Amino acid sequence: MKQTLSYLLFLSIPALISSDFIITESEHHKSDYANSLPSVLTLARRTPKKRSPVEDGKKPRRDIEIYGMKIESKVTSRFAHNVVISRVANRANESKEAFFEMELPKTAFITNFSMTLDGVTYVGAVKEKEVAQEQYQQAVSQGQTAGLVKTSGRKMEMFTVSVNIGPTKKVTFELTYEELLKRNLGKYEMNIRVKPQQLVKHFQIDVHIFEPQGIAFLNVDANFLNNNLTSTVKNTLTATRGHISFNPTLEQQRKCPKCDETILDGDFTIKYDVNRVMSAGNVQIVNGYFVHHFAPTDLSRIPKNVIFVIDHSGSMSGTKMRQTNEALVKILDDLDPMDYFAIVIFDHSFKTWQNSIFQATTGNVTKAKNFVKTISARGGTNINDPMLEAVNHLNKAHKEKILPERSVSMIILLTDGDPNEGESNPTKIQQNVKNAINGRYNVYCLGFGYDVKYSFLEKMALENNGVARRIYEDSDAPLQLQDFYDEVANPLLLDIELHYPENFISELTQVNFRQIYNGSEIVVAGKILDNSVDSLTARVHAQTANENLILQTDVKVSEAENITRQQLYIFGDFTERLWAYLTIQQLLEKRISAETNEKKNLTNRILELSLKYSFVTPLTSMVVTKPEENNNDTFVANKPSEDELSHNTRFHFRSRGRGGIHPAMISRNAQAPPDPSGYFDYSYTGPPAPGLLRMLSDKIPEAICQLLYSTFISFAGRRPVAVPVDSDPQFIISINNDSDAICLNIDGKPDAILNLVTDPHTGLVVNGQLTGDQATATNQKVNIYFGKFGIVSKKTGVKVEVSTQTITVFHGEEMHILPWSATASLTNESFAISIVKNKNLTLTMDDAATFVILLHRVKKHHPVHRHFLGFYTRDSHGLSNMTHGLLGQFYHEINIEEQLGKPDTTMTVQGHKLGATRGYQKDYRFHSRRGTNIQCWVVHYSGKGVFDGIPTDYVVSSLFDSLPA
Repeated sequence: MKQTLSYLLFLSIPALISSDFIITESEHHKSDYANSLPSVLTLARRTPKKRSPVEDGKKPRRDIEIYGMKIESKVTSRFAHNVVISRVANRANESKEAFFEMELPKTAFITNFSMTLDGVTYVGAVKEKEVAQEQYQQAVSQGQTAGLVKTSGRKMEMFTVSVNIGPTKKVTFELTYEELLKRNLGKYEMNIRVKPQQLVKHFQIDVHIFEPQGIAFLNVDANFLNNNLTSTVKNTLTATRGHISFNPTLEQQRKCPKCDETILDGDFTIKYDVNRVMSAGNVQIVNGYFVHHFAPTDLSRIPKNVIFVIDHSGSMSGTKMRQTNEALVKILDDLDPMDYFAIVIFDHSFKTWQNSIFQATTGNVTKAKNFVKTISARGGTNINDPMLEAVNHLNKAHKEKILPERSVSMIILLTDGDPNEGESNPTKIQQNVKNAINGRYNVYCLGFGYDVKYSFLEKMALENNGVARRIYEDSDAPLQLQDFYDEVANPLLLDIELHYPENFISELTQVNFRQIYNGSEIVVAGKILDNSVDSLTARVHAQTANENLILQTDVKVSEAENITRQQLYIFGDFTERLWAYLTIQQLLEKRISAETNEKKNLTNRILELSLKYSFVTPLTSMVVTKPEENNNDTFVANKPSEDELSHNTRFHFRSRGRGGIHPAMISRNAQAPPDPSGYFDYSYTGPPAPGLLRMLSDKIPEAICQLLYSTFISFAGRRPVAVPVDSDPQFIISINNDSDAICLNIDGKPDAILNLVTDPHTGLVVNGQLTGDQATATNQKVNIYFGKFGIVSKKTGVKVEVSTQTITVFHGEEMHILPWSATASLTNESFAISIVKNKNLTLTMDDAATFVILLHRVKKHHPVHRHFLGFYTRDSHGLSNMTHGLLGQFYHEINIEEQLGKPDTTMTVQGHKLGATRGYQKDYRFHSRRGTNIQCWVVHYSGKGVFDGIPTDYVVSSLFDSLPA
């Protein structure tokens, strides 16, 4: 019987709180991924085609022109309804393609998207994800293209669509999205990033805010506002209404009086809060639905008991450990004298500072800070045991009545990797922690970087009354840690319960909360069953630091509805949509930790509400079919999970703990051209590199193998001399806690196939075929790089061939060919492929290993260079200790001893004496244009002694062959 392979082919295009527009000519679409703010509006730089000079001396006009852009937001009782409109004209005499790219915060739901072209409006329809995938897959099978998948910044999701515009034609894009603004540290905040990168004739931001409680303050700021622009921002505030408008003229948008560059480049930020008194809060009622906001004020803080559980495994070495120590010192300084604390650090085992929990007196805090400054990184990652130890400390302290009776007990876990020591099964760890805590304490999980699977931390936190947060590897990581701590630093109430008349109210959102922190807010929504009811009573029961608290408010239904009805610019059904939004968000959280039957019921309810209210959620998709002249292309927009988002973010290289994720990158190494971007596309937005390739040795904790563009500077005595690096593939192996590195070249010839990974136990094989530049002058050195990869699973029979043109999947008698020119995913039981258009693909095989292949594109019609590929190992946890190959051998422990100290030295590697010269390597990992000089020891003789054997030992005869046993 013919083997059948079931696939799911889809686009993941997320949602936003402001938007990122990219309008560009076809064949020159480039995106700006630098944004890291929660709400963004960006218009990417257009890359015009070359033209002949204009005889009259006038500057050439833009073919694709944005002549109008408007962002209109209506915020009612914290619920924001946003409409973004972009009007685009094709001024050319030939068809051009316009790209509409938008960014939203992860908490926003897209509700509508439309394109109007030639008087016809094409509207998106929200459908169940599986139905949408079928429609998309059918379109792809007909050779049609779809939108892009991207993630921009820390909190953003991005969605892209393009449309072909005929000569002198116009198109209007319109996006609608909604979000409940969350109160954080005493304010609500909405950010809009403004980056049109061209002058826009009609540019406008218009924000209306209505808060029946009264607006306490309303601030607006933008980092691009100079004296000339400040006057264009109108901020009008009355008792309950706020209006902000920004409408700069063309002249005000100019960077200089006679230039065409725009000054609009930065973040437009709106912050506000509402008036508060000590009461049961504010209730709004519209069309049979109510929303109740409660945020207490003028209360004494409740003491907290916090156990810091800190990862100091080898993967935390370097910057991450330093930043963690720095942040923890400052957090300890911020502890209230009435608080209690303990510090548990862990690698493959764990240790509790002074083996006890202490009151945060000045003396104890000083001693703890001194201890924190000494924490260094080493070993593996054991999460289970230190978490249970933290629970034991709290249990013991409560039992011995050391801790205040009315206090909040919490555990704050910070880790950068998945568990690989002790109990390493994530599900078992979650069960152990949940059973030990038994609902008594809160768990807050902070994932440092991308090595750790976010869903593991998220479930463990949600099951224990906490939240998870990703800490991004950046210079502000200490500030991110401190900001999170500030959110939970000051508890005000415990065991909050909100009560409403049982006979009149139904379909309530969450009404029980373990605690509320200073600066935050509780929001409850529900449906009023009896429309004839005159009043609604809301009661709040809670515990303060010293007593039980009962607050009550009685709301006249007719009066509450009349208050909102008077505001003509407010969308009238906001309470119902807010209720649906909040219900879906809370059901999605419950679904994370639900058992099978409950999860099915939650899924059905989420789908029902998402489809009814046209929300693009993780279970639904928006389908847009383009006009006929665009070949009826189908675009599917999905909202991915946090773990899915982590596969499409800006690439970073960071360290990783023993036995975890092993990224290794192979690319081409050649002398860097004066302007690398003129020859090759270095920009890469794709799966985050979780860390450096791990070498399992205390002396050599990390290693990375990679091919780069580079220029090598060698030392002759003290004077540096520039020397071109041989363009054969070069490996860089990091040593001594990432403080130093070894560089070596291997010989290679075009068409040779090298084995990178062979695991005889799992049957997984990865090979790379070398290619070279096109014809060059006689005797001129030919640059060598990888042009094709073959990945095969001997057990399942799945083969994947990746070239610079296509991705081909073979399974039995079936063959599927995917182009680089579309963003898509392809999955079945034994593997999963995710492709980012013309950028990269992520391939997971047999749940044993995950690889990333990067496409480097050469300037079109370049006379010498070719497109080429880069290779990364992102995860190898399922590979056996028998794994070998040029890269596979580095997934396990190796031993290197070096004798350094001179520009020329001899080092001992695996018993071999190797000659090495001190030099610099140009590293383009972090700065794609200028690169970064890194020092390394350049090993002679093609790395003999570093590799097991010699490079020619790894040559195989075909793309899917394995190394001989």
